[in-house]
Amino acid sequence: MPLQVLVAGGGIGGLASALALAQAGHRVEVVEQSAEFGEIGAGVQLGPNATRRLQSLGLGEALDAVAAHPDTLHVRSASDDGALAQLALGSAMQRRYGAPYRCVHRADLHALLLTAARGRAQITLHSAARIVQIEASDDAVAMGTADARAWEGDALVGADGLWSVVRPRLEDAGAAPRPTGHTAWRGLVAQAALPSALRSNDVRVWLGHRLHALVYPVRRGELLNVVVLAEAAPAGDARDWNQATSLDALQRATGACCTALQDYLVAVPAWRAWTLHDRAPLSDAAQMAHERIALVGDAAHPMLPYLAQGAGMAIEDAVALGDALHAVDNRALPDALRHYAEARWRRNAQVQAKARRNATIFHAAGPLRVARDLAMRTLGTRLLDQPWLYGA
Repeated sequence: MPLQVLVAGGGIGGLASALALAQAGHRVEVVEQSAEFGEIGAGVQLGPNATRRLQSLGLGEALDAVAAHPDTLHVRSASDDGALAQLALGSAMQRRYGAPYRCVHRADLHALLLTAARGRAQITLHSAARIVQIEASDDAVAMGTADARAWEGDALVGADGLWSVVRPRLEDAGAAPRPTGHTAWRGLVAQAALPSALRSNDVRVWLGHRLHALVYPVRRGELLNVVVLAEAAPAGDARDWNQATSLDALQRATGACCTALQDYLVAVPAWRAWTLHDRAPLSDAAQMAHERIALVGDAAHPMLPYLAQGAGMAIEDAVALGDALHAVDNRALPDALRHYAEARWRRNAQVQAKARRNATIFHAAGPLRVARDLAMRTLGTRLLDQPWLYGA
């Protein structure tokens, strides 16, 4: 008999989970607290590990139609724009890993997942539903909302992000998210509005003292996504991913940067910011699933964006969850969720730890920066390529 699975959260991880579970033959109720299904934010980089799984959900062509297809990753110095390393993307990634590297606007990725979910009879979507109550028994899970709606299912998937209301239901939920002292600024600029020298189909990264910046194309290459991550005092509400800010605030945080990077910062018409939080890397499977409740994405393993894998790990979780629940009935469900968590927690913990490590390396000063730059110039491709990550 098909399972009835409740999914809390209608973002990228929640919708990908719904699609994977429906593909496994189950019925899914997705419950989203926002008034409408949608995404804020700007760009997302998807390595071959993520695009391969989107292809397995039947979304490869839809992704290619809305994404940018970058040619090369360039790493440079934020102080003088000196070249440090580069990595071929494009066809080279396809040949090496059997799947492409894509850059996509977060809203476009969410929209293609939402369209696919709406096209599945097994998936029902509910919006404006803030969960305030969760109850679990030996054979079912129920949840209720602030406006007195309620659902019951065989299992509950928490895909409700960093400030998850589902996570505390796990026995090993852990402490609250940790403020990192890092702030991210993001903005979009139309390529047509830029002088030809600034237009690009590449991913460009600048490494500096206590900061790094990225510029890459999204939305079929029509827009450039500009992101600066700096060790700076948080601004505004820690839970607000879309804080209004300014170029002046950004430049005060970053200090002097090379002209090439400054040209991009000045070109962005409006800036938004958010305060970065994470949790310690996962330490066991119990932090991802217990009995009839499982977590995916940031609800389980929030991570710094210094490996560009937040969305990728959520998508990986979703497909692994669908695989774990294939041909599973109510009775076998707790064991299946335990196997899902066992299959996922070590990889997610590794990505969390490496993202934290990259924060130190990317923002280095003094002797560490000198050693990093020398290693980049000498071993650039070997350091930038990630077979353990992209090939899995």
